[in-house]
Amino acid sequence: MAKRVNMRTISLEERKNTFSEVTCGYNLEEAKFEASRCLNCKHQPCIAGCPVGINIPKFIQEISSGNIDDAKKTILEKSLFGDICGRVCPQEKQCEAVCVRGLKQEPVAIGNLERFVFDESKWFNENNISKNNYSVGIVGSGPAGLACAYELALNGFKVEIYEALHMAGGVLTYGIPEFRLPKTLIISLVEKLEKMGVSFNYNVIVGKTVYLSELEDKHDALFLGTGAGLPRFMNIKGEMLNGVMSANEFLTRVNLMKAYKDDYDTPLRELNKVAVVGGGNVAMDAARSAIRLGAKEVHLIYRRSFDEMPARLEEVKHAKEEGIIFNFQNSPIEIIGNEFHEVKAIKCVKTKLGEKDESGRRSFEILHDCNNVFDVDTVIMALGNYPNPLLAKEKNDIKFNQWGCIVVDENNQTTKKMIYAGGDAVTGAATVILAMGAGQKAANNIIAKLK
Repeated sequence: MAKRVNMRTISLEERKNTFSEVTCGYNLEEAKFEASRCLNCKHQPCIAGCPVGINIPKFIQEISSGNIDDAKKTILEKSLFGDICGRVCPQEKQCEAVCVRGLKQEPVAIGNLERFVFDESKWFNENNISKNNYSVGIVGSGPAGLACAYELALNGFKVEIYEALHMAGGVLTYGIPEFRLPKTLIISLVEKLEKMGVSFNYNVIVGKTVYLSELEDKHDALFLGTGAGLPRFMNIKGEMLNGVMSANEFLTRVNLMKAYKDDYDTPLRELNKVAVVGGGNVAMDAARSAIRLGAKEVHLIYRRSFDEMPARLEEVKHAKEEGIIFNFQNSPIEIIGNEFHEVKAIKCVKTKLGEKDESGRRSFEILHDCNNVFDVDTVIMALGNYPNPLLAKEKNDIKFNQWGCIVVDENNQTTKKMIYAGGDAVTGAATVILAMGAGQKAANNIIAKLK
């Protein structure tokens, strides 16, 4: 039986000393061989497993036939983000999780093939879209906002995006390191949307520099894709010491402010021994970035076991290869400082796993008499994020829940007419592809309502 084609990577030594992309992607021969593993089964569960509903068997068959441009056209019917999703989406929990080939051996590498199509084909047609007179404003240019903009532009709507930062992409730009998602892909994506007529307004903070009510007067509908950028902390002793930071701050300074480059004026403090607290993709990104910034030792501290980690399997594999030390079933209880109020250690308590909780992961209990102390000089908290509270402070009749997330109905409409929302601003921190699916769904409901 044909084995799955794994992507080549750059050498381990090079990986630890550069922010260059780790995976090399398929060549044509590898892609066609991997595509030939698709069974093209009748019930096509992979389509249902894709949050944006890409016709996966069709584009894979087109790769098998060598028709790469046609494969891209098929993906573009649902998504402009093939090169991005192919790199960062957790396919093993979505489309590949339900692949029939995976019942007896490894599933078809759908994500790798999607990436190949977009990397290989330069075809893109921004013309021949009949325009209408409707205008939609989008707050936030992260995955949800960009997906919403693409769907609306594809259907002839005038789209205007309002972004608080000086670059588009949201978490794609400030949160995901260059070695996993090259920023040239985000720049190319924005250029494609601009060719479709989408306009971008940067350095605009809705709720500060412009109010939501002003945007309501200007547009026929609004979509709120403001994400979840407010970091969580543990509220343990020592979190205010020098050397403690959120993964948001750390990754933003690395990705957006280029702290890893000598010719930029935004350096990070020197890293020696680092503890990253968390077990998701953000924790992996922070830990692997720290290695590349010269840290001699990086500990990843996670309160559950390997099986409960929400991070992508590929990122965990690469982190292990790069020398990250995994400390499972440890929960921090104190960060210890020296006389200069700088981090010198992190104290953890061991945990014991129990039955599965509502999230599907095993619950845990604290073993109070089992402590570990790790000597570190930097602690990075990667514990998830809350939505930005700025919109909630503005009196706009939009309902928020107890966690600060925007409340929406089954059509992604908020409690205010013609204002829709989606992505992390609604669900709390989740995946890129789920945010894109929410943006796409909201766009389709806006189209149905206006047209």
